[in-house]
Amino acid sequence: MESAQSPRIEDAGPFFHGTKADLRPGDVLEAGFVSNYGTRRTANHVYLTATMDAAIWGAELAVGDGPGRIYRVEPTGDLENDPNLTDKRFPGNPTRSYRTQQPVRVVGEILDWEGHPPEVLQQMRDHLAELKERGVEAIDD
Repeated sequence: MESAQSPRIEDAGPFFHGTKADLRPGDVLEAGFVSNYGTRRTANHVYLTATMDAAIWGAELAVGDGPGRIYRVEPTGDLENDPNLTDKRFPGNPTRSYRTQQPVRVVGEILDWEGHPPEVLQQMRDHLAELKERGVEAIDD
């Protein structure tokens, strides 16, 4: 996965994945399945982060009716910066958001986390709806 555009990422983690899926330790997240975000097209990558705030956004914004969940995960291969955030919105990747084409293993669930205030979450949902109306895919996979 390493290339001139995506140098090898050296981040010790820990890593998190926010979703609404009900997962168990040992479960594996893999690319090639329907995304939990945007227009729900097939995802070419699995997304993960080394910050709790980014994981919370993932849990809150994922498609589905269940509660948001945050899992501690371990990547099994190389990571690259998430181009949806890095340098487009947050130069230097302060959200420590990454993606991989390799499987990611669930280590455990993080139960002690607090979501964003309702008005902040609604602002983000409104922003994503506006992007959708303009035909902009939230995740460029």
